[in-house]
Amino acid sequence: MAQIVDARQEALKAIYYINEKGAFINIALNKVARNKNISDLDRAFITEIVYGTIKWKLTLDWVISKFSTREINKIHPWVRNILRMSVYQILYLDRVPSFAACNEAVNLTKSFGPKGSEGFVNAILRAIIRNRENLTFNNIKDKNEYLSVKYSHPIWLVKRWLSNFGQSFSEGLLNANNSIPSLTIRINTLKTTKDDAINILTREGLKVSAARYLEEALEIKKNYGLEKLTSYKEGLFQPQDEASMLVSHALSPKPGQLIIDVCAGPGGKSTHIAQLMNNKGKIIARDIYKHKLQLIEGLASRLGVKIIEAQKHDAKILDKELIGKADGVLVDAPCSGTGIIRRKPDIKWKRQEKDLLELTKQQKEILDTSARYVKNQGCLVYSTCSLETEENESVIKAFLEENDDFIIEDISPYIPFKLRNGVNEGFFRTFPHIHGTDGFFIARLRRL
Repeated sequence: MAQIVDARQEALKAIYYINEKGAFINIALNKVARNKNISDLDRAFITEIVYGTIKWKLTLDWVISKFSTREINKIHPWVRNILRMSVYQILYLDRVPSFAACNEAVNLTKSFGPKGSEGFVNAILRAIIRNRENLTFNNIKDKNEYLSVKYSHPIWLVKRWLSNFGQSFSEGLLNANNSIPSLTIRINTLKTTKDDAINILTREGLKVSAARYLEEALEIKKNYGLEKLTSYKEGLFQPQDEASMLVSHALSPKPGQLIIDVCAGPGGKSTHIAQLMNNKGKIIARDIYKHKLQLIEGLASRLGVKIIEAQKHDAKILDKELIGKADGVLVDAPCSGTGIIRRKPDIKWKRQEKDLLELTKQQKEILDTSARYVKNQGCLVYSTCSLETEENESVIKAFLEENDDFIIEDISPYIPFKLRNGVNEGFFRTFPHIHGTDGFFIARLRRL
């Protein structure tokens, strides 16, 4: 007999380990997904609560602090996270009755909190329920703090974006980061056609529509349980945002070429490149972590990709055997990830502004090393899912100043016409609130 699983308990555990132990949101939820005793309905509810609570954490803490006699960081960790997830349900989930969220919070506190803390939790939540119509951010005088609390983003990031993008653009971006991104999949044309994929997915009960920009992309109305679909198991598609797909198009790989993807884990772009090459040629897909190589190999196997060779290698270290050998090199560099906050909201709380200095140093090292592999007239593509200038334009401009045998190429011919407004000085950017995709930066360079 299957064990009955308490969905709110599972959500609380995931939230606790994300907030207090630094777990990644996708890993915490993957652990939930592996529990066969959790129904699809409960899994969707858990996912909604976890994502919402992590996304709105700063705003939730601000609300709790208005009604708590204790400072937020002095509240017991389990109790603090019970309050967060309960306030999220009260303020943002209309379909969850407030009294139910309050009662469940008290029950969770009995199981996870210190003895006697149920009254503290009950008093705060009932006070918030009574006063929620009067909650407003308008009395926050400082503009940075106001936007930080209203949109639940760290104040350092708000200040940066206001400085770099201006008020209207930044507010649109902050708002978009709190939206639920559409789920885009890449049709695997090595195994099926677009029309056949649409018919198969529709028969499996999915609502399918054309994506915004790319022929091989579809939007689907399902965000959990994809791995259970026969079409997924047979490798007919791979979840991937369109902005991520654009990186492979910018490289414009051809059948028979040698391509090196120097930071390839978990393999989404490598397998897309193989698809564009019609599974002919060779792709060396490298990563510094062994478990990511296993992900690359597993993905390639499921998609029927035969031309990828996964290798463990530190991209900052020169491999002399490959100097001048590659037709194309992709540097999808490690970055701050500020362009994918709507998809991974825990990024907001893991990153600090000081991290940019170390990331930029790594990016320059990887780019300088990887450029050595490009043959004459070969192509080098640099991409990040960051919105920060230091990690993008500044890295490329510094590289070009030191490498006069490379030029920046016009990327326009390699991207859809509808996106060419994102090209500036040869660089290409996407933004969630402008393009409806993840935020990406792409530059295409040519070796003379």
